Amino acid sequence: MSTMFAHDLRRYGPHATTRVSPQEARAYCDRLTATHYENFSVVTWMTPRALRPAFRAVYSFCRWSDDLGDEVGDRAQSRELLAWWREELKAMYRGEARHPVMIALADVVQEYEVPIAPFEALISAFEQDQEITEYETYEQLLDYCTRSANPVGHLVLYLGRCHTPHTAELSDRTCTALQLANFWQDVARDLDIGRIYLPREDRESFGVTEADLRALKFSPAFADLLAFQVNRTRDLFHRGWPLVAKMPLHLAIDVDLFTRGGLAILDRIVARGYDVLSSRPTVGKVAKVGLLARALISRMGALPIAPGVVPLGGKP
Repeated sequence: MSTMFAHDLRRYGPHATTRVSPQEARAYCDRLTATHYENFSVVTWMTPRALRPAFRAVYSFCRWSDDLGDEVGDRAQSRELLAWWREELKAMYRGEARHPVMIALADVVQEYEVPIAPFEALISAFEQDQEITEYETYEQLLDYCTRSANPVGHLVLYLGRCHTPHTAELSDRTCTALQLANFWQDVARDLDIGRIYLPREDRESFGVTEADLRALKFSPAFADLLAFQVNRTRDLFHRGWPLVAKMPLHLAIDVDLFTRGGLAILDRIVARGYDVLSSRPTVGKVAKVGLLARALISRMGALPIAPGVVPLGGKP
């Protein structure tokens, strides 16, 4: 457990007596968002100022959910803490927010009319992590993504006031692709915490044994397996990319950037010959600036968003 999370758990966990004001709660979410590593910043300078507190509160909920599932180091204790977190969520929806994240989130939920379902789905995914550490089929992995990743996209749609069945479908493709790209990027890291997201049926099909995988043995068979996963993840990104043209302009650049960023991770994996076992592929700062530039230019119609996708304000 990280020192920071251990401190926060003692201060704000189930037995905490600390109470904070709404202003202090928002400041806590600001700090939490600023101090955690991600592939891409949750809040960019392109995110409208008025929306930043909402994004930070939502991210902080996700961060706490993730840490309760992954940072505790004891699955039984994680299950207990996640059950407590679910009760904190329900209390917030009853107007009885106690935890600083829930206090900050309460105003967001009310202002943007966000239902409880996406938040509960996220908690259920982290609860599943305590029970299931390996997936037999790709379909089972996709089902996991419907709770671990897709609810985040739905939350963004609610904040953008553009949640519809169609935008939700496009968002699900993008968010699932982002989750899968992270899995393929983090094969070695996940093995360290006892998890395998490469489906067993695919590993067996390509001749990658569990023993070789756990030994971090890179081979042509592993490269072929990961190439297969990368290709279908790339297809998901492209099928979800039309979402950008359906988002409000003030969020379209951020959504475009996340899609380009996910594709950049896949490109880094390919550039390494699919060897993600010896070190983790990442996108550097210079590359991130380039991705942002391309997202900005595409919003002005100078670059195509994706095959068959019409830029905002553009013509077919």
